[in-house]
Amino acid sequence: MIYLARGTIVLRRAAAGSVCSTSSRSTAIQQCVRKCSRQFASLGILNSSPLDSERVGAFIRPHQCTTPNTVTAARRYIHHHENTPITKICPNAETALKLSGLKSGDTIAVGGFGLGGIPETLLNALSSQEDGPSNLTVASLTAGVDSFGLGRLFEAGKVKRMISSYVGENKNFERMFFTGELEVELVPQGTIAARLRAAGNGMPAIFTPAGAGTMYADGGIPLKYAPDGSVAIVTEPRPTQTFDGNEYVMEYALRPDVSFVKAYKADTRGNLIFRGTSQNANPDCAVAGNVVLAEAEIIVEAGELDPDEVQLSGVYVDHLIKSEDNEKRIERLRETVAGQVTDISGPRGRIVKRAAKEFKDGMYVNLGIGIPTMASSFIPAGVHIELQAENGLMGLGPYPDPSIGQHGDADFINAGKETVTAIQGASSFCSSESFSMIRGGHIDLTIIGALQCSSSGDLASFMIPGKLLKGMGGAMDLVSSPSTVIVTMDHTAKDGSPKIMKECTLPLTGKGVVDRIITDLCVFDCDKKGLKNGGLTLIEIAAGTTVDDVRAATDCPFDIVEGEIPVMEEP
Repeated sequence: MIYLARGTIVLRRAAAGSVCSTSSRSTAIQQCVRKCSRQFASLGILNSSPLDSERVGAFIRPHQCTTPNTVTAARRYIHHHENTPITKICPNAETALKLSGLKSGDTIAVGGFGLGGIPETLLNALSSQEDGPSNLTVASLTAGVDSFGLGRLFEAGKVKRMISSYVGENKNFERMFFTGELEVELVPQGTIAARLRAAGNGMPAIFTPAGAGTMYADGGIPLKYAPDGSVAIVTEPRPTQTFDGNEYVMEYALRPDVSFVKAYKADTRGNLIFRGTSQNANPDCAVAGNVVLAEAEIIVEAGELDPDEVQLSGVYVDHLIKSEDNEKRIERLRETVAGQVTDISGPRGRIVKRAAKEFKDGMYVNLGIGIPTMASSFIPAGVHIELQAENGLMGLGPYPDPSIGQHGDADFINAGKETVTAIQGASSFCSSESFSMIRGGHIDLTIIGALQCSSSGDLASFMIPGKLLKGMGGAMDLVSSPSTVIVTMDHTAKDGSPKIMKECTLPLTGKGVVDRIITDLCVFDCDKKGLKNGGLTLIEIAAGTTVDDVRAATDCPFDIVEGEIPVMEEP
């Protein structure tokens, strides 16, 4: 493989076992130079000036010299003459894929969150190659939807294993997993971003609190099912280590062979600018990839972008194409009308109204999808908070209002993939930075849903083995952070069985992480740190509900607040 860097061609090992002896080094260099000249000239990447094999040889160590069985267009294309313009543009996605050297069995990282910021052109081109690479491992924050984006790769039979945090919107994907056609490695969303970023930083591994004390760290989560529905492969235990009394999971850096990324604007040098929440994990995929293919909606000449506007340096990008497939489908179009009040009534309305009372002036808050997000419509008067979406936005605003000229924008979505607006003073950022805010304790409050909670503060929310596959999304990162964690949930399941119990029976999202539980029947405080001998304390109760009603619906003992029990506000 030949790479170009600062006007010099450099050979890189093409495959294990292809190392040349010192005696054959000069011949190998000459062969590489001749082949490189022909292929680059045919692509219009370089001019017709001869390549200097002496300069090539000066930069090759004997143990790095390789037999040139394949030549890929260079990483960091650079001219040999000072006045030759630098360009990384390829004529189309098919050419970029060919130049990337992508082959069957490789790992690819794909930017995007839901349908936001996905490299549609590159994904469509790869899924359309009938004889192209297959048996791929794909790493992406989410699995997309049926018959679009990543969904086309699955349907084309290109993917062997998916590394993702959330796969709940793709029904075909779920079917393939439970019938044994696809391996699925569920990884916390922040961990995927951090592993990619670690690879780009040259770090072999990281330590994170996400997943510590759960099946995710202990191993045993189904990785592949057999056609008869039995579990064929489970995840292995992950190494853990204790720092300052807290357990952390060791995660290896994730280095993809090829990364696909999507930008809003680029210049011919490969410098990229993103827009809104479409940034998500695109920069993280780019810094990690051995070879990076980028597509952009707009491409301008070098020098037309202000250096201060560039969000990803062209040093990370190998090949650039214009986005030809740019549907930018909106997964969940949500709009509102000025002055319209969300109609929330009944038991869930009680939960929403009570959850809104947890907001305190000046807080930075992350809200889960569903009931937690609905609470933002009932922020108390005089209270100002700033909402964070873990897919890359601080300053989350309301749904767009067509009556004032706002419309749904695929580049501005929340964690539930709903169209949103950004308030004045908002900021957007990549996924790794988003979760740095979370793990670093910069988010004050997290409100999240759950399938089950335990009396010791354990939380289960991401899967029902053999039945329901959703994924943990960003929940494992959020609940393991220093922020206050409040769970909103129905007190019982649809069949009447308790969802609050002494020990969770479903795989845990977090162990000992919940501070407060708000249900349609009551509010519990959770002594997750064991300061009061552990357990739950009933601190509020719904109107018309007795303590005996709560006990009958709760599968664990609990204490009761001293004095008269406050009554929850009715919706």
